[in-house]
Amino acid sequence: MTSLTKSIKGLARITPETLTTTSGRLWAMICYNLFDHGFLRVWWTNLEEIAPGVWRSNQPGPQRMAHYARMGIKSVLILRGRGEKAHYQLEREAAERAGITLHATTIHARKAADPARFKELFRLFETMEGPWLMHCKSGADRAGLASVLYLLWIGRPLAEARKQLSWRYFHLTSTQTGILDVMLDHYEEALREGPKDIETWLAEDYDPARLTAEWKEGRRHGKPWPRD
Repeated sequence: MTSLTKSIKGLARITPETLTTTSGRLWAMICYNLFDHGFLRVWWTNLEEIAPGVWRSNQPGPQRMAHYARMGIKSVLILRGRGEKAHYQLEREAAERAGITLHATTIHARKAADPARFKELFRLFETMEGPWLMHCKSGADRAGLASVLYLLWIGRPLAEARKQLSWRYFHLTSTQTGILDVMLDHYEEALREGPKDIETWLAEDYDPARLTAEWKEGRRHGKPWPRD
C-alpha cells in the first residue's frame, strides 16, 4: 500500500466521534457522497419487497432510514459488514434515531465465499425481527445473492429465486460477479440428483475451490465464459 493510499484511507476514516462536530459531520457526508457514491442513490433505491415483510435495496442514506421506519421496518441487515466508513456510521446513527435494529455480515460478490458466511446469513434470516430489509452498496449483487438464498431458504423454486440476480437490478453475468450465477448453476446440478435444500447444500456440498477454478478458467460447465 502506497503512502498516498494510506493517507486517503486515513482521511476517509469515520468514527462515531467524527459525527459529534459540525465539521466532522460535513466531512462524513462528503465521504459518503464522494467515495461511496451516495449522490447516485438519492432517488435510485432498488427497493423491492421480495417476500411478505422482507425487502431488498441499495445503501440507504440517513433520510431513507427514517422512511423505512415509517414503512414499519424493524431490522436492517447490512451485507457490507461494519467499519469506520461514512456509509456505516451514518446508517448506524440514523437507525438508532429511527428505532431500527442493525445487523451486519459480510458476503462477497466477486469471489466464492466461505461456507461459514452463508451459515451466518441463514442464522440472521431466522432471528431478525421483521419486517426487515437487506442491502449492499448498489443493491445488485450481494443483495441479489442474499435475496436468492432467502427465497430458497423459505422453499421457493430455484428458477423463481434466481430472478433476484438479473440485469433488472444491474447484476451483470459478464463481469466477475457472474461467479454468483455459476454457484447457482452448481446448485441446479445438485437438484437434478434429487431434492436438497439450499442450507444443506451449502453446508455439505458447496465447493468454493471448484467454483473459483471454474471461474478462473473462464468456463461455465464446458461453455465459454466471459472474463474481465
